[in-house]
Amino acid sequence: MTSATFADLGRILVIIPTFNERSTLTPIVARLRTSVPEAHILVADDNSPDGTGDVADSLAAEDDHVHVMHRLGKEGLGAAYLAGFGWALQDGYDVVVEMDADGSHQPEQLSRLLDALRTADVVLGSRYVPGGRTENWPRSRELLSRGGNAYTRAILGVPIHDATGGYRAFRAETLRKLDLHEVASQGYCFQVDLAWRAVQRGLRVQEVPITFVERTSGTSKMSQKIAVEALWRVTVWGVDDKVTRIRRRAHRRRAGETGAPR
Repeated sequence: MTSATFADLGRILVIIPTFNERSTLTPIVARLRTSVPEAHILVADDNSPDGTGDVADSLAAEDDHVHVMHRLGKEGLGAAYLAGFGWALQDGYDVVVEMDADGSHQPEQLSRLLDALRTADVVLGSRYVPGGRTENWPRSRELLSRGGNAYTRAILGVPIHDATGGYRAFRAETLRKLDLHEVASQGYCFQVDLAWRAVQRGLRVQEVPITFVERTSGTSKMSQKIAVEALWRVTVWGVDDKVTRIRRRAHRRRAGETGAPR
């Protein structure tokens, strides 16, 4: 693949949030630079105690396509991405990508997302569309993930198979339409929140198959608290949306009765 492959999309930034990712960051950055050489990388490090921030600084010193955002502490995945989005929009990037640092998201598959973005506003890397899959995941965790996504589809009425996945690409103008200043959710819920906002605004959301590989080192940032938050928020969003739709229909009926000829 040559560096001109995605020139038509403009400037591309891949945001990689990190917290104790010292052992995986360097190979992930190397693979990404090989896969899509024209892409820039922003490492958003939450003051990792293992020295991940120092590793990121070393990479940035050797490569002008690598940038580092040092954050004060561990504030969560959603906060890291929001800070990265703001940095990307301020610096004039045209495409912004979310990617994990632990190896779960394959840099070699980024081209799939970017190809699809040519005709979409948001592209979601999906484990649960034909061609998508997971590797080395416990069956219990996959069932939980599939169940959560099925619940999200049912409650929110969105035709998305993998709303909780974190490998995705946005056009810059898409991010500007999502009212990011109102987003306060984290983890799974953060990803659902952005996808839900895109659907509500009538944006073009496309899923492409990816292979999600379970991390081989470190521990997952997902907690029971974040999972419970996701379930609760999705339920609230679904109920609020249904109530709003009912009120709108009632308003239209009343308006029609008032305006009808006598």
